[in-house]
Amino acid sequence: MKTEVKKLDSTKCEINVAVSGELVKNKFEAVFSQLSKEAKVPGFRPGKAPRDVLEKHYACAVHEQVLKELVPDVYNKAIEEQKIDVIELPQITEVKLDRSNLSFKATVEISPEIAVKNYKNQKINFKTVSVSNDEIKRQIDSLKESRNLASIDDKFCRSLGYPDLANLEKAIERQILITKENQERARIENELLENIMKGLDFKLPQGLLDRQAQDMLRKAKVDLAMKGMPRDKIDEQENTLLENILPEAKKQVKIYLVLSQIAKNENIAIDDHMPAKVMELLLKEADWQISS
Repeated sequence: MKTEVKKLDSTKCEINVAVSGELVKNKFEAVFSQLSKEAKVPGFRPGKAPRDVLEKHYACAVHEQVLKELVPDVYNKAIEEQKIDVIELPQITEVKLDRSNLSFKATVEISPEIAVKNYKNQKINFKTVSVSNDEIKRQIDSLKESRNLASIDDKFCRSLGYPDLANLEKAIERQILITKENQERARIENELLENIMKGLDFKLPQGLLDRQAQDMLRKAKVDLAMKGMPRDKIDEQENTLLENILPEAKKQVKIYLVLSQIAKNENIAIDDHMPAKVMELLLKEADWQISS
């Protein structure tokens, strides 16, 4: 196999691939062999049609099947050998195939090289969270208003699964505390990422950005539909929605690429668990400072 790689820009490259000889010939033979067992040719029992008859009736179909099976195999082998970090499906063009030769061009989007530095020992200012009596009271008052109650007695508390007001207040305190802890964790992660990404300037792969924006657009349209907005009204707002979504989509793609670069640096597998694993590493290696 002959492979030539030409970098078009920081997020795109062109791969010219050519294979010849036994690999191509054997694939044609394998497809014809399978076809001879299944083909229904008038005047012949299944599996008994001569090769020249199969060639006459099924040459085009065999050609298409060989392409369907061989191109993905050869492409995957090429990017593996060249260690190309492809992030989107390839655009395959200039395909040529005969009985002993296959060649094609694959244009692919790749991850840009990002010079991520100082991602360890980042300062984290952790703020201890607590719940005040006023916060609990406000939640109780809100509960009374939503249920149109003058006061909350033990019978009402029991209807919610608590023996008395004291236990209900403890449950509310726990809920508020969990919410605050989650908010603090989100704040820490956001600040950590912003500090790491500060000063990093790189081109975003357009295909990856488009996919992220379209995914966010679908979710936004579903949310509007769940709120009762008619389908035609949602469609009318599509361009506006997309325009509003784009800045956040760019931010999400940038975060993903930076996390991916750190993962490569640290030999962390690029899979669905990668963002969480990288964040665990960043938090573990950070310089924690605790304040109340």
